[in-house]
Amino acid sequence: MFDRLQKPFLTVETGEAYQPVRLAYTLHDPNQFVQTLENLKCIQRNSMPNSWNWFWQAECNDLPFESVSAFQRTPDRPIRLGTITQREGKVFLSLTSFKRACLAVPFFHKIWDQKVVCIHQADFVNKVFSLSERLPHGFTELFKEEELDRILHQRLEDYSKVEEQCELAPTVEEAFGILSDYAEAEAKKRLPYVERYLFEIREEDDSEVVFLSFYVYLRARELVAIKRWFSQVGFEASESTDATLTQVFGDMGVDLF
Repeated sequence: MFDRLQKPFLTVETGEAYQPVRLAYTLHDPNQFVQTLENLKCIQRNSMPNSWNWFWQAECNDLPFESVSAFQRTPDRPIRLGTITQREGKVFLSLTSFKRACLAVPFFHKIWDQKVVCIHQADFVNKVFSLSERLPHGFTELFKEEELDRILHQRLEDYSKVEEQCELAPTVEEAFGILSDYAEAEAKKRLPYVERYLFEIREEDDSEVVFLSFYVYLRARELVAIKRWFSQVGFEASESTDATLTQVFGDMGVDLF
């Protein structure tokens, strides 16, 4: 425990904890997608087919990475924020921190026509890594489709059962009790190593609310990972969610990362 308290966890160039995230988009019009992508100055093709790098420059130059305010940025060496890959009718944006994911989703939502490409899900890792730890070799090794689907469907199935119990409850008080017990039990569960978050953005939805919900969800997971790194093993997801909501709505000027 003492050794861990003395050793920092791995961070990325912009100052946040290294926590891989893969955003997956549904692709409807490949040609229009590529045309829009290559019109961006913050995007550059890389050596792999159907693959591009996303840099912190030009159109996204003002993305707020306050945690790296002391970093000396130079135009000739922009930071690579992520990698975009097109394959099998989908687009994947691979990133190395939760903050980058939370900034990427609204940034590209404004740029990409939703009839061309739209956000579908985010896969992420619920832990931070030590400086000497072996890192996963590529995102394919990290995110196993069967495991992610199993975890997601189990969560949806559990919630569906609780929802049914609430509907059959004889009183509102009992229904709230069932929901409260479920929330408390979920908060005490050990978070899975990898997890999947599904986006649902309908035409009538406020996209900013959808993205804020994603931010709160990821921020809560990040806090749990960091607290447990510092041996606070009893720290629960509900505590981190409460802390995040307090910071977001209590002082909107605070950089939460």
